Amino acid sequence: MISIQVYFNTVLFVYLRNANYYNSLSFVGDKNIQMADNSSSDGVPSDSLEAAKNASNKEKLTDQVMQNPQVLAALQERLENVSHTPSSYIETLPKAVKRRINALKQLQVKCAHIEAKFYEEVHDLERKYAALYQPLFDKRREFITGDVEPTDAESEWHSENEEEDKLAGDVKNKVVIAEKEAATAEEPNPKGIPEFWFTIFRNVDMLSELVQEYDEPILKHLQDIKVKFSDPGQPMSFVLEFHFEPNDYFTNSVLTKTYKMKSEPDKADPFSFEGPEIVDCDGCTIDWKKGKNVTVKTIKKKQKHKGRGTVRTITKQVPNDSFFNFFSPLKASGDGESLDEDSEFTLASDFEIGHFFRERIVPRAVLYFTGEAIEDDDNFEEGEEGEEEDLEGDEEGEEDEDAEINPKKDPSQPAECKQQ
Repeated sequence: MISIQVYFNTVLFVYLRNANYYNSLSFVGDKNIQMADNSSSDGVPSDSLEAAKNASNKEKLTDQVMQNPQVLAALQERLENVSHTPSSYIETLPKAVKRRINALKQLQVKCAHIEAKFYEEVHDLERKYAALYQPLFDKRREFITGDVEPTDAESEWHSENEEEDKLAGDVKNKVVIAEKEAATAEEPNPKGIPEFWFTIFRNVDMLSELVQEYDEPILKHLQDIKVKFSDPGQPMSFVLEFHFEPNDYFTNSVLTKTYKMKSEPDKADPFSFEGPEIVDCDGCTIDWKKGKNVTVKTIKKKQKHKGRGTVRTITKQVPNDSFFNFFSPLKASGDGESLDEDSEFTLASDFEIGHFFRERIVPRAVLYFTGEAIEDDDNFEEGEEGEEEDLEGDEEGEEDEDAEINPKKDPSQPAECKQQ
């Protein structure tokens, strides 16, 4: 914080400059030199006389500056700003009050630990309800793969615009009933819902950005995505399981990604606790078939021998952009060393994607397939932006951050995917 003295000196300098006082100072300086020369003949040290004159001139100039209303107003504004700073206000409080504030902080830390326990119980509750959801998700997979055909009752669905759809349908039926019957006879009936999960990847921007053209044929073999939560008594975590049908690219039937979580206040900064957070993740080894690994590419380089001048061609494998790098994640630094900025961004993005799979994609897959969930997400984001605009300039506005995260991990990894 800039001290009052430094600020006053700055104001004084600006005022002197604007008032063209340099000329008068120059004149005073010349006069001082003459007086110093005269005084030296009387045996009085010239340095002492010059210092005395400068001090006198400074006092006079200070008096003139402090009589300027603009300077006084600027100084008063600065003093008010300083006094309104929370930290500076705390510094002005008596020791007894500061002691009580420290006691409040101790209570706040205890509140953070209670909140951490709350999220642990939420984790247990989520594990309980995951078991209730799973039979529905299993049936969803059967419908998608075509292993089971839904009944008429299961297939019946009433849209929000049912009456409008009915009227439009009646008119359409009267006009094209014959064509409809013919089309129905010729209409193909593929098994299940083809490319269900791949379509979700294409619909969701966060995922489509990761998918390369050569990833697409592989993702078309994706049959299911599951979330498994950690068992009771185990550290908080969750596992994403990607189930694939037999394909020409790898031998694994299941690829896994484990996200480890923490729900406890940071000892160094307990007041920053806002709920569970993902702290690390592990992928799995993909057993690629020969020549099918899309996460690397082979390049050829020519080398020329310096002495003989002969040329040879060497091949080298280098990393390649692919969604399947998702299963070879960057490791969070566990030795106390901080990651560089790019690595931190990559890791944070990975955590965000894992959380999005768990909280949004898996529970609401059909809505991301049809695009309805994407429209809801877009509308929600637009609403948030509107609120920010409405609150612009409101110093007392509060930010509402989403602290929901919960974990759970299935310690048993599928045999097809070796944990890294």
